[in-house]
Amino acid sequence: MYFRRFYDEQLAQASYLIGCQANGAAVVIDPARVIAPYLEVAAAEGLRIVAVTETHIHADFLSGLRELAAATGARMYLSGCGTPDWQYGFRTDPLVTVLADRDTIAIGNIMIQAVHTPGHTPEHLVFVITDGATAAEPIGVVTGDFVFVGDVGRPDLLEKAARIANTAEAGARQLFRSLTWFKTLPDHLQIWPGHGAGSACGKGLGAMPQSTVGYERRYNWAFGPDREDEFVCQVLAGQPEPPQYFARMKHVNRDGPPILGALPRPRGLSLADVETALRVGAPVIDARPVADYAAGHIPGTINIPLGKSFVTYAGSVLSYEHELHFILPVITVADLARLVAALVSIGFDRIGGVAGPDVVARWSAEVGPLAASTRRSVAEVRQAPPHGVILDVRNRSEWDAGHLPGAMLIPLPELVQRIGELAPESEILVHCQGGSRAAIAASLLEARGFRRVSDMVGGFGSWAAAGGPVEK
Repeated sequence: MYFRRFYDEQLAQASYLIGCQANGAAVVIDPARVIAPYLEVAAAEGLRIVAVTETHIHADFLSGLRELAAATGARMYLSGCGTPDWQYGFRTDPLVTVLADRDTIAIGNIMIQAVHTPGHTPEHLVFVITDGATAAEPIGVVTGDFVFVGDVGRPDLLEKAARIANTAEAGARQLFRSLTWFKTLPDHLQIWPGHGAGSACGKGLGAMPQSTVGYERRYNWAFGPDREDEFVCQVLAGQPEPPQYFARMKHVNRDGPPILGALPRPRGLSLADVETALRVGAPVIDARPVADYAAGHIPGTINIPLGKSFVTYAGSVLSYEHELHFILPVITVADLARLVAALVSIGFDRIGGVAGPDVVARWSAEVGPLAASTRRSVAEVRQAPPHGVILDVRNRSEWDAGHLPGAMLIPLPELVQRIGELAPESEILVHCQGGSRAAIAASLLEARGFRRVSDMVGGFGSWAAAGGPVEK
């Protein structure tokens, strides 16, 4: 059996290529939308991708299942489990086989059994893998968003992201029952999860790429509670606010993501292009580091640094209604490829163009003055407390653990929708836990016409470490 894990660091998302080396057939499980890595590895290993499947209807990225099937002719295997009102919209496609609980997919000598494990989503499957060339018993389980290293998939996304009312508690109870089955599996079975640390599909995922049933049964908190009500309370408590784009991903993945074929090729932006984009209200995202942006930026641009959390933050504050334009700290072929891959992974296919940092200097020389962000240290805030709004853009679980006295909570994923709760003429001090989200929020407010905005460098973490007063 050939086994290869692919991992997207920005999405903390894992997918798997499993092949039978005896006959050259392979399956891809939970593919990302950029499919070139699967095609390249399969070709290098002499494998033909004949099947593609996924554990569930994803919320955190746009599925590459249809993309990969279109490129290879592979048969798509989709869950037919779950509720009648939440089924795949393209399940009648001639290339689709609908899976029921305990159905199997044969890939040469490899047997893949689908087991219905509802909880994270109603239709969720795990895939029990048996390498028939070596043994008659399973070697491991591709668990998707059911069991992670150190955690389990959150059951509240269908309610919080897809807006399907009264599904969070029901999902938590289903999850408990699915775990009851999982506990019966042999200790030695390997666990290959769909996410690692940093994913918003759970609240405490470990960074290890895999585990075993025995280890998780012993050390994963979710296997501790014996009573269903106790488990429900624990699994629903403290779940972070999902990024805004999760709602769109759930519906698009259910109905069938559009097939890209070739990836978008953003054009180079001139200074005039940037001016035009800002004038018509198209977003211009300055992806330079926070300090560079704060020192001087084109008025009306939004700062989302091109780092590890770029996808999550972009999906939290950007709209799909407009073509997106970017100012990058460096423009190379590799940089552009990473940017495009990150954007299309969550369905931002309308990428207008990119410019380098020189466009900022040219704006200053040819158009008008640059804007500068006001950043305040914890010491400055303590010495001269703001007279206006202290805006906390952290998650509610972070807020509940402690917050600045008199602060107002609007989690970053909710800021665009709730911006009307803030008065543009108010003095606003923004903070988060470490500073990244606050800088993004401050730039967003400034782009919307707020003129008395500052962010607190170091965030709540630095505030608490310095002995600042905290409320709970």
